[in-house]
Amino acid sequence: MTTSRLSAYLRWGEVSPFQVWHRIQRTRGKKVGGDEVNATKFLSELGWREFSYHLLYHQPDLATRNFVPRFDGFPWDEPSDETLGAWQRGETGVPLVDAGMRALWKDGHLHNRVRMVVASFLIKNLLIDWRHGEQWFWDTLVDADAANNAASWQWVAGSGADAAPYFRVFNPVLQGQKFDPSGEYIRSYVPELAHAPRDVVHEPWKAMGDLVASAEDGADDSDDGGLAAYPAPIVDLKESRQRALAAYDEIKDR
Repeated sequence: MTTSRLSAYLRWGEVSPFQVWHRIQRTRGKKVGGDEVNATKFLSELGWREFSYHLLYHQPDLATRNFVPRFDGFPWDEPSDETLGAWQRGETGVPLVDAGMRALWKDGHLHNRVRMVVASFLIKNLLIDWRHGEQWFWDTLVDADAANNAASWQWVAGSGADAAPYFRVFNPVLQGQKFDPSGEYIRSYVPELAHAPRDVVHEPWKAMGDLVASAEDGADDSDDGGLAAYPAPIVDLKESRQRALAAYDEIKDR
C-alpha cells in the first residue's frame, strides 16, 4: 500500500496545496511504468483536505463537537483503560488493526485505508467515542492537523459533513484480504505473525489451537514468541457490528 507521503510536508507548510495541484495537473495523460497516472483520484484527496479546512473555519471546535447534532445522544460505551489501551498499543487480536496501530506508533504515519479501518474498529466495533481516537491520532501522527484529523474521525463516525453512512462498518479481515492479500504489511509490523501462512495471517484465531501447539513443540522458536504470544480478539467482529448498528438505530430518527 503506497502513498505520496506528502501529508506531513503539507501539514508543516514545506509544500503548499497549490504547488501539489499544479504539479499533478502536468501529469494528466502521462504514463508511469506503463500505467496512466490517476491524477483525478489524487486531486480528489487534495480536495478533501481543503474541504476539512472549510469545515474547521465554520466550526472551530470540530475536534470536540459533533457536526451532526443528533450524534450528541449516541450511546457510547465508557472506554476502559484495558480496551482503549489494547487499541492504542495494537494488541486487539485483529491483525490489520494491530499492524496499523503499531505502524502509527513506530512511523507516525498511516495509509489512509488503514486509518479508516482502525478508526472504524474503535468507533463501531468497540463503541468508543471518536474523540478518543482523534486525540490519539493528534498525539501520534506527524501529519495531524486540526482540520483533517477531526474531519476524518467524524467522517468515519458518521457525525461529520458528508460522512460515511452509519451502517458502513469496515470489516478489518476483509479489508486485509483485499488490500494486503499476502499479509506482507501485517507481518512487517506484527512479528508474532511473521511466520503465519497466508491463509492464517488475517484470521489467526481460526488456527490458533493448532499453531500454538506447534509453537509449544518448538516449531516456532522466534524471539517474538510467535503466534502463541499473539492475543485473541478483544471483540467478536460480527456481534460488535450488530451492536453498533443497534446503537445507531437509537439516534437515526432524531
